[in-house]
Amino acid sequence: MLVTAGPTYEAIDPVRFIGNHSSGKMGFAIADQLAAMGADVTLIAGPTAQKSHQPSVKRIDVTSAAEMLDACLQHYKNSKACIMCAAVADFTPVTVSAQKIKKQDTDLNIELKKTTDILKTLGEQKSNGQILVGFALETNNEEDNAVEKLKKKNLDFIVLNSLNDKGAGFRTDTNKITIIDHKLQKTVFDLKDKNEVATDICNKVAELINT
Repeated sequence: MLVTAGPTYEAIDPVRFIGNHSSGKMGFAIADQLAAMGADVTLIAGPTAQKSHQPSVKRIDVTSAAEMLDACLQHYKNSKACIMCAAVADFTPVTVSAQKIKKQDTDLNIELKKTTDILKTLGEQKSNGQILVGFALETNNEEDNAVEKLKKKNLDFIVLNSLNDKGAGFRTDTNKITIIDHKLQKTVFDLKDKNEVATDICNKVAELINT
């Protein structure tokens, strides 16, 4: 099994970066639960203070979206299932300053370029019998946006969280999810501890593997 977790940091200069609020808690909980169920788990983690509680989890640390892409491409082809829980940056600076950018009296404009869509790339490479799971963190039109992502990226199911749900999202110990599968069947779960949420997600993966 392949799992990604945490944010990516896109360097602006040696001390500054573009990032997000992902703590990695959800992805680490999923990796630990899969390992507890007996799976051989590789965890690709962006910058995070989280630690695995299952010693069998093989952790690969990366920083940027490009590094996460390289690691995913290296391990994806040998994975029965891939759960892409990481919050990967959609944009990265066109140029990175070799020196710290000094404060200026004028505004600073940073030109950005799109990063490679890792989930879409893996969806295009998915082989028969391989399971690919994505996440959608939304603030509006939640289900419509999640279904569009599910279809465009060739996913077996998508895990939807809404920032409008209290106790869900980044840097919390709880989460409230809805699972939508490729047949557009929807399962809504109550607010739970992230370890319990991980169990629900992993049970869905196991169900697909055994189908």
